[in-house]
Amino acid sequence: MDNRWIAAWGAAQQLARAAELGGGPELPDEEAPDFDAAPTTVSAQTVRMVVRPTVGGTAVRVALSNSFGHAPVRVGGAFLGAKRLTFGGRDTVELPTGALIHTDPLELDVSPQTDLVVSLYLPGEDVTPTVHPVGLRTAWLAPGDQAAAPELRDATGFRSYLWLTGIDVLAPSTAATVIAFGDSLVDGMETTPDADAPWPSVLARRLAADAGLPPRAVINMGIAGNRVLRETDGMGASALARFDRDVLARPGARWLILLEGVNDAIFGLMPGMPESERATAADIVTGYRMLIARAHRHGLRVVGCTWPPIGGSPIFTLEFEDIRGRVNTWIRDSGEFDAVADLDAGLRNPAAPTTMPAELLSGDGVHPNDAGHAAIAGVFDLDLFRA
Repeated sequence: MDNRWIAAWGAAQQLARAAELGGGPELPDEEAPDFDAAPTTVSAQTVRMVVRPTVGGTAVRVALSNSFGHAPVRVGGAFLGAKRLTFGGRDTVELPTGALIHTDPLELDVSPQTDLVVSLYLPGEDVTPTVHPVGLRTAWLAPGDQAAAPELRDATGFRSYLWLTGIDVLAPSTAATVIAFGDSLVDGMETTPDADAPWPSVLARRLAADAGLPPRAVINMGIAGNRVLRETDGMGASALARFDRDVLARPGARWLILLEGVNDAIFGLMPGMPESERATAADIVTGYRMLIARAHRHGLRVVGCTWPPIGGSPIFTLEFEDIRGRVNTWIRDSGEFDAVADLDAGLRNPAAPTTMPAELLSGDGVHPNDAGHAAIAGVFDLDLFRA
């Protein structure tokens, strides 16, 4: 059987949020993503990160991104576990500004749902990282070149991914990748760290447990605070701006699950926001149509997700609920998505349809907890990913 490269794990990258960074809409304290865990600079240090590929293969390659860096970044050494990674046959590489670079393939039997450890040594001083802040897996930063060390000394922990944006595996030709694309509801904000609880991970385990399905990877391309139409300072380029990098560039991608737009509505309705930040239901639908068209041009099938309710939260307003209702009606009834996953129907409280049941909610009153993410994963019909 022929093999091919597919994306088995991924993280959407953005510029590290520097301490002095300002501007853009500010969320209420209950809603502000915790960006502080991500180092804003790295200086002659080793970063060690853990990833969990959702399918297996016979070889692996690692993708590093400097998409949002201010200057080229030199990687002085890279390891996958105890095995050295190379770049065009060399042990070191310079990541140009804006670039995404893959390591050379490494022959390795990769098991699905098994952790891999990636270590990078950055010899430069005050290097600004391209980062995925809500990593939800413990990572470590240690002084000096310890990339090859079995155990790090004097390491400090954090929960973000620095420069690391993808793990590809050489898998059977029947394998393919599902890309979950969206905001914090995809990213897994407020789920338990180190529990692999975000719904894309749970969906991957559901797919793997179906003996009748070929291998199906699910990669999480969510960014907390992300919007479809506009960039938000510190929270990543808009879905329209990052679509090519985070979706189309992922090898083996065949399905796109789209769950985004809530922040377009919320941010625009915040007090004091300029009119230019407002987004109507029609504006968001226009963004959806552009994403669907781009996906279809590249042969991807698109699953649209309705917005779950946020009634009772600090950011809920009747105007938001009106937008949510209009967008959800379009998602369900327009026929423009290839399929629909009705998260609203799956998560709403029957006794109060604008709210989620308390047992599915985290403490912030907006984001689902681990049980809520499991409920989201349960909404998807696995037959969508069979053909």
